[in-house]
Amino acid sequence: MSIERQGGDAPGELSWSKSSHSGPNGGDCVEVAAGADAVYVRDSKTAGGPVLWIGRDGWAAFVALAAGR
Repeated sequence: MSIERQGGDAPGELSWSKSSHSGPNGGDCVEVAAGADAVYVRDSKTAGGPVLWIGRDGWAAFVALAAGR
C-alpha cells in the first residue's frame, strides 16, 4: 500500500466512484477508482489531495475481510 503514485495510472485519468450510501450532500466519504494494476482511494472532500493505492490482490483481500468472507 502506498500514497505515492506508481505505475501508469494518473489519478486525474481515473474514473472515480463514491459510495451510494454517501448521500447527496457529500459528507465524510471516500472515492475509489480501478486502475490497471491497483485500486486507488481518496478523500471525496479533498479530491486533489493524496491518493492511496492498493494492489489488486490486497484490495480483494480487504473486500473479502470487510464482507466477512
